[in-house]
Amino acid sequence: MKYFLRIYIPIFLCFLVPTAGKAQDRPTVSGYVKDASNGEGLIGVSVYVREAGTGVITNPYGFYSLTLPSGTYTLVYTYIGYNKLEKSVTLTADQRLDVEMTEESRQLQEVVVSTRKEDENVRSIEMSVNRVEMKTIRQMPALLGEVDLIRSIQLLPGVTTVGEGASGFNVRGGDISQNLVLLDEAPVYNSSHLFGFFSVFNPDAVKDVKLIKGGIPAQYGGRISSILDVRMKEGNSKKREINGGIGTIFSRLTYEQPFMQGRGSFIVAARRSYIDVLAKPFLNKDLKGARFNFYDLTAKANYRLNDKNTFYASGYFGRDVFGADFGFGWGNGTATARWNHVFSNKLFLNLTGYYSNYDYALESDSKEENPDRFVWNSKIISKSVKPDFTYYLTPNNQISFGGQYIHYDSRPGAAIAISAGERRDISLQPRYGDESALYIGNEQKVSERLSLQYGIRYSHYRYLGPGQVYEFREVVPGERKFPVLPGEQYRQGETIQQYGNWEPRFSMNIGLSSTASIKASYNRTAQYLHLLSNTAASSPLDVWTLSTRTIRPELADQVALGWFQNFRDNTYEASVEVYYKTLQNQIDYVRNSDLLLNRYVEGDLLFGEGRAYGAEFYLKKNKGRLTGWLSYTLARTERLVEGVSNNNWFPARFDKPHNFTAVGIFGLNDRWTLSSNFTFTSGTPATFPTNRFVWKNWALPYNVYNARNNNRIPAYHRLDLAATLKSRKKLFGRGEGEWVFSVYNVYNRRNPFSVYVRQNEDNPQITEAVRYSVIGTVVPAVTYNFRF
Repeated sequence: MKYFLRIYIPIFLCFLVPTAGKAQDRPTVSGYVKDASNGEGLIGVSVYVREAGTGVITNPYGFYSLTLPSGTYTLVYTYIGYNKLEKSVTLTADQRLDVEMTEESRQLQEVVVSTRKEDENVRSIEMSVNRVEMKTIRQMPALLGEVDLIRSIQLLPGVTTVGEGASGFNVRGGDISQNLVLLDEAPVYNSSHLFGFFSVFNPDAVKDVKLIKGGIPAQYGGRISSILDVRMKEGNSKKREINGGIGTIFSRLTYEQPFMQGRGSFIVAARRSYIDVLAKPFLNKDLKGARFNFYDLTAKANYRLNDKNTFYASGYFGRDVFGADFGFGWGNGTATARWNHVFSNKLFLNLTGYYSNYDYALESDSKEENPDRFVWNSKIISKSVKPDFTYYLTPNNQISFGGQYIHYDSRPGAAIAISAGERRDISLQPRYGDESALYIGNEQKVSERLSLQYGIRYSHYRYLGPGQVYEFREVVPGERKFPVLPGEQYRQGETIQQYGNWEPRFSMNIGLSSTASIKASYNRTAQYLHLLSNTAASSPLDVWTLSTRTIRPELADQVALGWFQNFRDNTYEASVEVYYKTLQNQIDYVRNSDLLLNRYVEGDLLFGEGRAYGAEFYLKKNKGRLTGWLSYTLARTERLVEGVSNNNWFPARFDKPHNFTAVGIFGLNDRWTLSSNFTFTSGTPATFPTNRFVWKNWALPYNVYNARNNNRIPAYHRLDLAATLKSRKKLFGRGEGEWVFSVYNVYNRRNPFSVYVRQNEDNPQITEAVRYSVIGTVVPAVTYNFRF
């Protein structure tokens, strides 16, 4: 922490000093834009100055700032789904102007799938960025009728998953650990419930969802593939509100209320599954005590002290529990505290501190008196402080700068084995590290047709003691490396290894017309935290580890070029993006690698290069009775590791050349809304034998060419349907209710999760390929949602 402050404070003062002067040639108008119905800050509202022909958009807290010559101006506030608002302002000195926008009343059958400014996709500097509105996600078909954020973003271009029910998601050639998933700026290390079928995000508590796949701004760091930035609701500051839902396998309840005469508000949202409760009457005596459920609690509060200071506190706690005579559970916990401070009409600060914990526990027997037991716990904890400043130099120049300090505490395995009452500790030593970063960036409108966003980030990482460190000796490339004993011992806080990386960022928008533009971007990213997993899909038992002497930071460089076009008065928007990404220090594994409770796990790791390239096609209809989008991605993801696949490039486990999705939402009338999803993707790569040996009447498969991922399992495709019916009757005399009827996997496709080869049970000389499907049937569901 001291290292970070020594560097950061002088840089901060350099930026703060120019703002301290009170003399101003050009006055500034600034303020917050909020929703009139609930007081929530609106993100991305366009604030346009009609007389000056310039404008800005609101930041993630709804704040905006415009510096203009003295005079009288008309400020036009626009946001799709809200009534346009105009305010006349005479500027002779700095002025505060907070406004509230009201939702517009639409034709009863009309559906809107975006709340952004109509031409934002063309005019914005952002590229490789997708937003899915929560209103849209709620209308889409979902597994068992339960709205899910992660499954919804898998319908976007460039986003895939290795299979049905797999945890996480893959973006442009990255594995799931290379996505930075943020909940109110705190990282979430495992974003899944129930082994990947549901996400940890309660849809009733989510305000905004933003996926950044490229052109990553300088304020983001720590992962090399993407940023999923999820912002929670702040709570209704106008009135008390209760909403929730009763579903097939779990229910949810959310409560919002203002306090202190509307200066503050809070929201509390809870969910719990009840599969175990429903199944209990049907379980035999051996399973009577079985537990298999998940639950989570999300909460947030905010308080506006005055016009210059607002405080936020939010948290999440969730857990999955499985077990009968054994116990198995995992879960995330996060806590975030934030302070928004307006130093002046031009300088805005958001100071964030967070705590994030992911842990899992495994017990072979839940009865403590049993003389033969095994208990295993693992966790990773990160704590951080992160100041982010925004300086509104002019309407055409918006400077962002700040830094971050993160402390990592990794506990890969605290394990106790008890045999015949004798206790043996087989725990692994904890690992510690810290990461510091400084950044500065500028978003600049050079001319009416040219906009730039450029910046630089420097990150510095230290692997810290105490601990014993081993060097490893390679005998044969691609095979297990052996430790050189004894290891070297380091004291507490002593630096074992350190790395530093410059991470330049650049984006450009060239306007071709009022409805078309070309965009380009480049970014380098660095990652010091790694997930060790050698299974087909990630599991809760996978181990997070830090960069060490042997495990170097992962690096990625990506360039992207895109064409963006709007049609028919911005009703349709289209884009084509091509990208090329190179990756360094990618982790692979030796054959039969042992990743769990292995003191010498680094000897089982291999390191290589990666590349990913592709084209993403996207067509979206934003307004009308029928809305939705079509998406097609043509892409390849490959790896090169010495000693693997004859030292040739081979497809990564999550390589999917073809990925097509179609989403449609149709407003039938004022009560019925119909929706559908269709997905088609290539099958994932797999390593299949090319020959076999017969030994003592047993057929033994063998890959004579030693090629990794030399084949591909069958393609995946699925159709889902849903219908939403609004109730005529008021709930408790004043509330609203709706029924959601959904059918998942309509035509009963047995999509393969994996294909493996085995010997026939009746004749061992016969080998056969077996298709394993996670969901191989139609899944209907009914959910009732309410709000009052």
